[in-house]
Amino acid sequence: MQNVKTRTTLQAVDHLVYAAPDLYAGIDQIEQSLGVRAIPGGRHPAWGTRNALLSLGEMTYLEIIAPDLELPIPVRGRPFGIDTLSAPRLVTWAVKGTNLDQIVETARNLGLDLGEVSSGSRLQADGTRLEWMLTDLYMPRMDGVIPFFIDWGASPHPAACLPKVCNLIALHLGHPQAERIQNIIADLGLDIQVEMASEPVLSARIQTPGGILLLS
Repeated sequence: MQNVKTRTTLQAVDHLVYAAPDLYAGIDQIEQSLGVRAIPGGRHPAWGTRNALLSLGEMTYLEIIAPDLELPIPVRGRPFGIDTLSAPRLVTWAVKGTNLDQIVETARNLGLDLGEVSSGSRLQADGTRLEWMLTDLYMPRMDGVIPFFIDWGASPHPAACLPKVCNLIALHLGHPQAERIQNIIADLGLDIQVEMASEPVLSARIQTPGGILLLS
């Protein structure tokens, strides 16, 4: 049983996750790559991280996430392998979802463990509190090629107040187990091609003020 109607990739993408060892180095790298500077977002005490955001559409954004050295390291470490990163890169993506418990159950029946659904929150620079539900960020999900799922509920979407300067126009996925991943994400209601590759691939084509650029 599918939890969501099949959607095109761009309709489904909530945000891309670009992890960095240092937030400002990550912001600088994105500015060099895309020609646009991300806006500082907030802190995640539960994960020991902080972020900055850049709009990729009306309801889609790029999250630059890095360690917050003023916060203690969580028992599980920081998510997305941030603690062992040597350079910034796209590490995974998030899909808009509702009824996340059902999504987790469906994934488990397909042989994929998305972990438990939990809640999160952070304050924006203007004091607005964002709250969300999401599947477990620490689950491996085939090297991040399979997304995690997030539900913003009644909170405003983070992309809503960001300057609209870039647009996500394509997402490219590749993996040595491409067929398995293709079947899983199709049963989760996502319509995207996963290519056979010798190593995991996650890259995005983005329309920027300077033209179409590739981010990986």
